[in-house]
Amino acid sequence: MSHADHVTATPRCTLPPLPPGRHYRYHVMVKPAGALCNLDCPYCFYLHKTDLLQHGRNARMDDGLLETHIRQYIEAQTGDEVVFSWQGGEPTVMGLDFFRRVVELQARHRKPGQRIENDLQTNGLLLDDEWVTFLKAHGFLVGLSVDGTPELHDRYRPTKGGEPTYARALAAAARLATAEVPFSLLCVVNRDVARAPLEVYRNLRAIPGSFRTQFTPCVETRDFKLRAPGLARPSDMPLLGTPRTRPDHPLSIVTEWSVDARDYGNFLCAVWAEWLAQDFGRLHINVFETAVAQSLGLPAQMCTSAPVCGKAMALEHDGELYACDHFVYPAYRLGNIREVHQGDLAFADRQVRFGLAKHDSLPGHCRRCPSLSLCWGECPKNRLLRSPAGEPGLNYLCEGLATFYTRVTRDMPEIRHRLGMRTPGTFVPT
Repeated sequence: MSHADHVTATPRCTLPPLPPGRHYRYHVMVKPAGALCNLDCPYCFYLHKTDLLQHGRNARMDDGLLETHIRQYIEAQTGDEVVFSWQGGEPTVMGLDFFRRVVELQARHRKPGQRIENDLQTNGLLLDDEWVTFLKAHGFLVGLSVDGTPELHDRYRPTKGGEPTYARALAAAARLATAEVPFSLLCVVNRDVARAPLEVYRNLRAIPGSFRTQFTPCVETRDFKLRAPGLARPSDMPLLGTPRTRPDHPLSIVTEWSVDARDYGNFLCAVWAEWLAQDFGRLHINVFETAVAQSLGLPAQMCTSAPVCGKAMALEHDGELYACDHFVYPAYRLGNIREVHQGDLAFADRQVRFGLAKHDSLPGHCRRCPSLSLCWGECPKNRLLRSPAGEPGLNYLCEGLATFYTRVTRDMPEIRHRLGMRTPGTFVPT
């Protein structure tokens, strides 16, 4: 029996009022088609959810649940902006009529004076002219997945039938650029991508129309299809720098296509050098922007480099809400929004503890690190190692991130000078 068959009452939000000037804010990544996708990327962390969560092969969010989410999401947040994010799998397989309904329901439930924003993460294969016209008309921000070069992209991002997709992704970028739809390029930095930093960066930079690139390190344990992050025994965690921390080792802690930590650091440093020399202030790169902001004493722009997390959740097509997009496993299920209002789930003690654990579980190795204020142990999903002293919970990317943040710190005086800043955090009046 489905939830819709036995739940008749509409859940109500019971969050208490906040003092003036404070607001309830959180973010939900919606998976309207679950893990369904028209690609078969070997590094995808989500395709296996169909089997893990026992979803049908034709998973779709129904109209009733869509309205429940939109209404609850708007109800629970008290700020002047609410950002809806649509991902997958591949969200465009839902069809354009689904998203027409999205904007209709958003207009119906929007509070007076509240601004509604939408972003859509896609591989671009279904983005024809009708799609692009809709995205332009309704102000969608698009995240388009492109893994750098044609060869690397086609190796890791084929269709279900094994066909290449790079040319189709670039055709989607051209349509978006022509229509002046704002879009970011999303590049997964896997083991091979990390070894071609400048070739990857220059190919992405040459794509017309986008001024923003997001680099996402590819890190998955060998048993990621079966075991949730954060549940490994300390005795199973290899020590930092030992052979099992390398993806090419037969007993590696991670898959063979995961990025090598040292390679990731070298990748970031190589791209950073060229970006700083040629593209600073012109192209926005997520990892770099947040490192600069934090070096200037500003808040992190990415959850992975913030001191705590927990304000970014994932909603599956069946109404199940999970602690995080990378923690969509039964152990991290918060509840179903058909039964409990998502605002109550988002701010429940369990989710608060999940978010604070990022900071509270940091090993001493991290707390003593000179780059702590830029890193904060990165994403808890990637805390797979033991420190040299044997402490569990060190991030798999530690070696690479330490190299990169050392480079950022070295270059910050030049950046402050370019920004017209006399001392850290102080702008020179003009």
